[in-house]
Amino acid sequence: METTRQNKICRLIQKDLSEIFQLKTREFFNNAMITVTIVRISPDLSVAKVFLSIFSPKEKSENIMPLLNAHKTEIRHQLALKLGKQLRVVPSLEFFLDDSLDYIENIDKLLK
Repeated sequence: METTRQNKICRLIQKDLSEIFQLKTREFFNNAMITVTIVRISPDLSVAKVFLSIFSPKEKSENIMPLLNAHKTEIRHQLALKLGKQLRVVPSLEFFLDDSLDYIENIDKLLK
């Protein structure tokens, strides 16, 4: 069960990461649109699991994940610049692909 503090930090990280992805998408991710769907943070606030939906016109989303992991330290640094006054330690980031939209689309096809 997540505490109120964890929920607030999750929302704050989600908002700031989405701004970072919006600014850095052309530079790092080949114009892929990256949406932060869910952020879950550990009880000790040291690890943030970030679930992403990736919409790419050129590449598949599996090709974007290695780019995300390659730029993980720079993304964390940008996040630290935004959260510096609100958090003592910026959590380490773990990126996961959120495939819930694909799952919903598959169920929709099966029902038709």
